Amino acid sequence: MDDIDAMFSHLLGEMDHLSQSLMPAADTAEVDPDTQAERTFSIGFTDLNESLNELEDHDLDALVADLESKSTPSEERLLTDQQTNIRTENQIAASALTQEPEPAAAIPPQLNSVESSGGLQMSEPQTKADKIKLALEKLREAKVRKLIVKVLMSDGSSKTLMVDERQTVREVLDQLFEKTHCDCSIDWSLCETNPELQIERGFEDHEHLVEPLSAWTRLSENKIYFVSRPQKYVMFTEPQVFYMWKKKKECMSGINEQAKQILLKEHFGGSTLIVPDLQGMLYLKEDGKKLWKPRYFVLRASGIYYVPKGKTKSSSDLACFVHFEKVNIYTTNNFKQKYRAPSDFCFMLKHPCIQKESHYVKFLCCDDEHTLLLWVNSIRIAKYGTVLYENYQAAIKRTSTLQTLHFDAHKGKYNSHAPQIRPQPSPAPPKTTNVEDYPHEPPPDFIPPPPPGHTHV
Repeated sequence: MDDIDAMFSHLLGEMDHLSQSLMPAADTAEVDPDTQAERTFSIGFTDLNESLNELEDHDLDALVADLESKSTPSEERLLTDQQTNIRTENQIAASALTQEPEPAAAIPPQLNSVESSGGLQMSEPQTKADKIKLALEKLREAKVRKLIVKVLMSDGSSKTLMVDERQTVREVLDQLFEKTHCDCSIDWSLCETNPELQIERGFEDHEHLVEPLSAWTRLSENKIYFVSRPQKYVMFTEPQVFYMWKKKKECMSGINEQAKQILLKEHFGGSTLIVPDLQGMLYLKEDGKKLWKPRYFVLRASGIYYVPKGKTKSSSDLACFVHFEKVNIYTTNNFKQKYRAPSDFCFMLKHPCIQKESHYVKFLCCDDEHTLLLWVNSIRIAKYGTVLYENYQAAIKRTSTLQTLHFDAHKGKYNSHAPQIRPQPSPAPPKTTNVEDYPHEPPPDFIPPPPPGHTHV
């Protein structure tokens, strides 16, 4: 098993080079080369074999079947040669030892089945250990990057999934809907947490999950949570909060659904996206220090700008603070204690490959939770543009479809188990009883029961 892990580490060299090329040059010295070399397909585990053991049997079978379908022609020829050699060993004739390999089409059907076509496997894997061994061999041969992902639930349980580089977060969420049977709301999200930096980020539905997870180091303590985030699409359910933020709260609270749709059409329905005209005072953490200085920041489609000391708020005096192309936005946890921030309503902007403190990381702090809501989600609008709105529309459509399917499934299950109601014969009329029939037993006095919470006096 150690040899297999070593082969996996070697195969991931290309991914390491890609991650290192994205890393800023000044930050390279901070990365431990031994740690960088020890990449793994396992996310949330320290050992690939342990990860495969965590998979449910049907998921493991599906993984093997999926890997079988992606074998290359050279691999198929190698498999044919191996199978031919095994057959010839069982033949008595000496001439059979020099027999040419038969084409794949000539192999008996049972040898081409999903279970038996892995490497030297000539029979169906009977135990989970056999399936894991076959999965390890096929993972080593597969061209598509795959990750074994352990997703934590809010109740403390977890689900283990196999995710390849072609799958989006939306598709992974659909998998989790099937496994958890939750309400399929548009608020469900996959969130990444980084305990070392005390930050978290909700993945966007259009992202390919393997890409950001590949930036994690082997010994990373990062985790993925499947949680409900009611503010995930608040910019579309409550657009007035972001595009009418300068108005009084009384004006925004009275806006109706028709006015919201007009706002969405005006800002997201055209050929160009209109970013919220957000600006205001934020606190900036100085590099390498626990000092926070107030600066006036302005949001633009390309990034965040600020007013340098001694300058005015005019566009010509604004200086670029950060561009959005290569950074993600993260919310923070307990920065008031860790970094002596003015409040706990902070957010961070950094490259996804930076997994620890660096002077390339940008820290900002807001006065209150509402201001944090405005900045975080407005930056998401500026960074992802109309793709974010498309995610929202797709989530609504998908949620509606899943809820309909679940309703129909439950309805059909109920109807199939419902008892058949048959007509019953009419009951015989009750017999009347006269007091004269019982001359020695007076009829009992009927006293109705008291109402709940009362007793007879």
